[in-house]
Amino acid sequence: MEEMEAHSTKHQINDSILLYMIDIFDNFYRGKRVLVTGHTGFKGSWLSIWLYELGAEVIGVAKKPFTECDNYVLSGIGSKIKADIRADICDGERMKQIFAEFQPDIVFHLAAQPLVRLSYEMPVETYATNVMGTINIMEAIRATNNVKVGVMITTDKCYENKEQIWGYRENEPMGGYDPYSSSKGAAEIAIASWRCSFFNSADYGKKHHVSLASVRAGNVIGGGDWALDRIIPDCIKALEAGKDIDIRNPQAIRPWQHVLEPLSGYMLLASKMWKEPTKYCEGWNFGPRAESIVPVWDVATDVIKNYGSGQLNDISTPNTLHEAKLLMLDISKAKFLLGWEPRMNIHQCIALTVDWYKRYKDEDVYALCLEQIETYLAYGK
Repeated sequence: MEEMEAHSTKHQINDSILLYMIDIFDNFYRGKRVLVTGHTGFKGSWLSIWLYELGAEVIGVAKKPFTECDNYVLSGIGSKIKADIRADICDGERMKQIFAEFQPDIVFHLAAQPLVRLSYEMPVETYATNVMGTINIMEAIRATNNVKVGVMITTDKCYENKEQIWGYRENEPMGGYDPYSSSKGAAEIAIASWRCSFFNSADYGKKHHVSLASVRAGNVIGGGDWALDRIIPDCIKALEAGKDIDIRNPQAIRPWQHVLEPLSGYMLLASKMWKEPTKYCEGWNFGPRAESIVPVWDVATDVIKNYGSGQLNDISTPNTLHEAKLLMLDISKAKFLLGWEPRMNIHQCIALTVDWYKRYKDEDVYALCLEQIETYLAYGK
């Protein structure tokens, strides 16, 4: 009995130490009811793990995970959170029912059709999910008295991309060449409209009690992503199969960042919106530093270096589907008004990502994710 009690006390102490290490939000999330759409996805699973460890009551709403090797599946986060719900954000009435049942305090909306190339094959479905799905979530927020904060996640590709050599600022025009990018630009316009029409800061405390913001990240990488046509999953699949890594767009320049970078920004923003609801309800960029804006070929080369094996194969063709060659974000606003900035450089980001893929088959993935959150935060000390 004494041995069991000692073990229990030790476990509690270890949990307290871990919480102290990963809670950079001053205990804000403990006891908050937080609804995450897209929690079975790559970013959503990492967000759910972090929120759960901070003591939040997490309600996850999403379709089924993409593969059995997804971070959501291997981490087992679905069995830990308060509610793990399968539902489609295109079903507006179902969203309202879920919101009414769980009465969340905070909403992180990540559910989306997130792939550029797939959007060429499924343009209507892409728009239905990314635009109408976003509107459905905002309408569910509007119909739920308890929601105080809504953080709507879009993408850096929401901007009208002129392939300029400086980063886009939050007040620049929305746009998009391909169906995915344009659907995210349209979603941003809808978010701005709902914020003006139904969640206007001038009416806060009189007609509503919601602070609504949109957030845009760069090209997010990290462990547990197996989506199609993404450079890290493509690299890992090829490396695990002992094949060359095919690179279709080697000179495309992107703002690369580890998944934990933008998530820390989203969570920091939500905490500030809660405390000062009319001050932060607008659009925000959470991208990497300039030195992490590099070509795809360089990223794949660094993956091989960290993995310890592999070869690259340039398969670019002149008639491929259009994808932006250059895209960068200006993060000055988040840096100066929120006190947020990236913690890792591109090499640290790739090293942490590859580390997950080298270990996921043999280790407790949930513990691995917690270790990586701790490692990420240590870079900022």
